[in-house]
Amino acid sequence: MALLHRATLHPGKLELLADWLPGRRWYRGPAPADVVRVANFRLDDPDGAVGIETMLVRSGDGPVHQVPLTYRDAPLPGGDEWLIGTAEHSVLGRRWVYDACGDPVYASALAAAIVTGGGQAEEFFEVDGVRDVREPSMTVTGSGTPDSVLPPVRVVRRVVEDEPTTIVTDAVELAVVRRPGSGDGGLNGAMPTTAALTGTWPGQPTPVPLAYAVLR
Repeated sequence: MALLHRATLHPGKLELLADWLPGRRWYRGPAPADVVRVANFRLDDPDGAVGIETMLVRSGDGPVHQVPLTYRDAPLPGGDEWLIGTAEHSVLGRRWVYDACGDPVYASALAAAIVTGGGQAEEFFEVDGVRDVREPSMTVTGSGTPDSVLPPVRVVRRVVEDEPTTIVTDAVELAVVRRPGSGDGGLNGAMPTTAALTGTWPGQPTPVPLAYAVLR
């Protein structure tokens, strides 16, 4: 489950992405980017320390882009390459916002969702002890089974920032489709497609691949 806060973030997520996206080799759209949110989903960090959110965004008449983010209360050791920026959260204080593809906590959560047939975390606000569940803006589903065994992910060894973006860890290799549903994010034979995360959102009622996983 993902506990949300009724709070403000400055600068906002879309502001950070507007500056960051045009520098990505997989980005297709105008520069500077005028980013709008299409949908989003969250994954659980079992330790509850790192926020994990995947945003689907679009700029102008460009395609939908998948941008996984992690939010931390302190810098990710060795993660300067993946830092998108910092922001002030009105409840939690300063947050370090990362391209999650370089964050082992994201890699672990994504792999678990794919391999064990999981989905997004339930999002809720809690006010005076009463839980207010937020309706999801999209639905994601892993193709694996709950009894699958996933070795722990401890370190990201290499990231190839392309379409798709490949994440090589000590336990699993992942591929994150950056332009889902556009028809140009194929794997070109680089990875088996037996374990995948698929998603639907308004305007995309047919499930499309968002990510793939292969155990090492």
